[in-house]
Amino acid sequence: MPAETDPTRTAMTEQEAAAEARRIIADFATSYRDQTPVPRYGTAPPVAQPGIPPMSQRTTETARAVMFCSLATVPPGLIAVAVMVASEHANPTVIGMICAAPAAIAVPILALARLLRGAKDLPPAEVHHHYSGHVDQRTVHTKTTGLWARTNNQQ
Repeated sequence: MPAETDPTRTAMTEQEAAAEARRIIADFATSYRDQTPVPRYGTAPPVAQPGIPPMSQRTTETARAVMFCSLATVPPGLIAVAVMVASEHANPTVIGMICAAPAAIAVPILALARLLRGAKDLPPAEVHHHYSGHVDQRTVHTKTTGLWARTNNQQ
C-alpha cells in the first residue's frame, strides 16, 4: 500500500525529515566531473573575450608596433614645440606642419605597402581555355646569357 494512502502513517517530525534528506543526499552524487577530452573545435561560434578585440596575429603585431612607434614620436615633437614657444617663433602654421609632416609622409608609404601586400596575397585568377580542334601545348624555358646574346631554347 502506498505511503500517501496509508491511514496508519503519520507525518514525519523535523528530525526525521532532516535525517531522510541527509540519507537521500548521501545516496546520490551531488557533483560530476566529465573527464573526456574537449574537442579542439566545436560547433559553437567563438565568443569575444574582454580585452583587446579578436584579430589575426599579424594585425595584432602591427597594431602594437604602431602604438609603440607612435609613442616614440611624442618627445621630439614636444621638444620642437617647446623650443619654438620659448624662442617666441611659434607660428601655428609651422607647428601644424611639423606635427602633420610625419603622418603626411607615412600615410602614402603605408598605403602603398598595404596595396602591394594585398596584391601578393591574392590568388591567381582562374583561366578557362576553350579550344576547337587539335591543341599542341608546350612549355618553353628561355635563357639568354653572355655579352653577345645567345639564346638557348629548351623544350
